Amino acid sequence: MNNSLMLPKTELSCPKELEVVLLGGGCFWCTEAVFLRLEGVEKVIPGYAGGIVEKPSYEAICTGTTGHAEVIQVLFDPKQIGLETLLAVFWATHDPTTLNRQGADVGPQYRSAVFYRDEAQGELARSLKAKLNQSGIYNSAIVTEVTPFSNFYPAEVYHHNYYALHEQQPYCQYVVRPKVEKLHQLFGNLLK
Repeated sequence: MNNSLMLPKTELSCPKELEVVLLGGGCFWCTEAVFLRLEGVEKVIPGYAGGIVEKPSYEAICTGTTGHAEVIQVLFDPKQIGLETLLAVFWATHDPTTLNRQGADVGPQYRSAVFYRDEAQGELARSLKAKLNQSGIYNSAIVTEVTPFSNFYPAEVYHHNYYALHEQQPYCQYVVRPKVEKLHQLFGNLLK
C-alpha cells in the first residue's frame, strides 16, 4: 500500500516484558482464533493497519478503498515464544501466495502482511520470507507485504474473540475452524 498520504503514527502499547507485531492473514477472525491458542501469546487484538483513513470502520474497510488490511496485534512473551515461531505459524495457517485474497474473501483488506515494529523484526520477516520462497514449499511466490508499522486501529468490540463467541456460525465452521485444526496438526506442541 502506498502511504503517500501518511496518517499520524499511532502508538502500540506494550508492557516492557512483552513484544508486539501486527499480522494480516486474511479475515482477522481466523488469525485471532489461531494466535490466541499459542503459549506465550498474552493478548491478540483484531484491527486495521496500513491504510490511508484515520480510525476506519469495518464497513469502510469492506469497501476495499481505505488501504487497510485486517490484522491482529499480537502481544507475546519472547521468553516463551519467539517472533520466528510466530511467523512460522502465520505463514503456515494462511495462503501467503494469493494477492489480496484468502479463499472467498477478496480485496486488499485481506492481503497477507507483516507490519513490523522495529528493523530487527523487519529483517527477520524478510529473511524468513526469502527462505520460504527458496524452499519451494509453495507452488507460487509468497506475496506477503513486509512493511514498517505506522498505524493500528482496533476493530469494533463485536469482532474481538469472534470465533469463541460464534463458533457455530457457518463462516466460523467452514473458514475459521479448518485454520485452527491446521494449527493443532502442525503446531500442537505450541498450544496453551
